[in-house]
Amino acid sequence: MNNLPEIRDIHIPDGVSVFPLAYGWWIMSAALIVCALCFWVVMKQIKTSRKHYALKTLNSIDTQLPISAAIQISELLKRICLSKYKNASALYGTNWIDFLNGHASEKLTGAAAELLVNAPFIGEQSKTYTINEAETLKRFAKIWIGENL
Repeated sequence: MNNLPEIRDIHIPDGVSVFPLAYGWWIMSAALIVCALCFWVVMKQIKTSRKHYALKTLNSIDTQLPISAAIQISELLKRICLSKYKNASALYGTNWIDFLNGHASEKLTGAAAELLVNAPFIGEQSKTYTINEAETLKRFAKIWIGENL
């Protein structure tokens, strides 16, 4: 029994540490970051493609016939509202103008606003509106699309 002093007590090993992380956690973290970046890129691409399509459609509208141009611009803006502002697509008249002005930094007023309100109800050959009002309406729609898509 002489060798008893050489025996030591039982020592419990240290607990398992969280760090350094195992390779699997690093791979999973990197994959999660890549997935988040891909999702962000895809969403940005979808957003810019909607805007690009809307602006391309707006640029194809001919303002030589102001009534027809106003109807087409109103239809385009309402199609945009179907995806972003659900209840706004049912608006018409001054409520429609108020909604558009409420979501734009530049306001639509005067003859261009009247053209947008009255266009669906007057004949194509009406000479009460000029190309200038149609151009003003088109510029407003371009600004509105840029701010809301």
